[in-house]
Amino acid sequence: MRIAHFLAASGVASRRGAEAIVASGRVMLNGAAVTHPATFVSAGDVVHVDGRVVAERDRPRLWRYHKPPGLVTTHSDPQGRPTVFANLPPGLGRVISVGRLDLASEGLLLLTNDGALARKLELPATGWKRRYRVRVHGIVDERALVALKKGVTVAGVRYGPIEAGLDVRKGANAWLSVSLSEGKNREVRRVLAHLGLVVTRLIRVAYGPFQLGLLARGAVEEVPAKVLREQIPRERKTG
Repeated sequence: MRIAHFLAASGVASRRGAEAIVASGRVMLNGAAVTHPATFVSAGDVVHVDGRVVAERDRPRLWRYHKPPGLVTTHSDPQGRPTVFANLPPGLGRVISVGRLDLASEGLLLLTNDGALARKLELPATGWKRRYRVRVHGIVDERALVALKKGVTVAGVRYGPIEAGLDVRKGANAWLSVSLSEGKNREVRRVLAHLGLVVTRLIRVAYGPFQLGLLARGAVEEVPAKVLREQIPRERKTG
């Protein structure tokens, strides 16, 4: 398989991230530098990234993680902020996230050892909903929330249909239920800010069929292989 695909499948990075790693000259194949993502890896080849051997492809695995607020979803942060991956339980191995949650957000974050699986689960084509409970400050216009089902454009960015409803209101604060399929960067915060609402807490409670449930904050739990096989989107056959 192509080197970028191999790195993604090995959990080193997403496919796009793997291509960037290759282009930067950080990859060695059988002792020779690799600079082109179209380079092929065969059985028995030895691949190094930053001087470390990349393990052969393992079966795809998926974990549910209850991300606390105050962690960034990245392997390293130039600002020195604490990261999700530095705070995972020991022994988990090299994993990457399926999508992200920003610094202040909390709740369900899926982790996997397989970059190709991460990419597949992030695509809107899966039809999987990301569901959130959101605390906001401001005056909630329920008609404006309903109108989000048609999609909305904010600062030149088009967001797809969003399902949003009011759960409870207490004075100037309220809890909303929000669900969407795209998951663009800071989508919930930006769309609700467009409606004059300030998000003061954002909790992802589900990603597709996987639920946060009673998973304790900071805890990780592997999705059973049988459940993963049942839930993973299947490739459509063509021709």
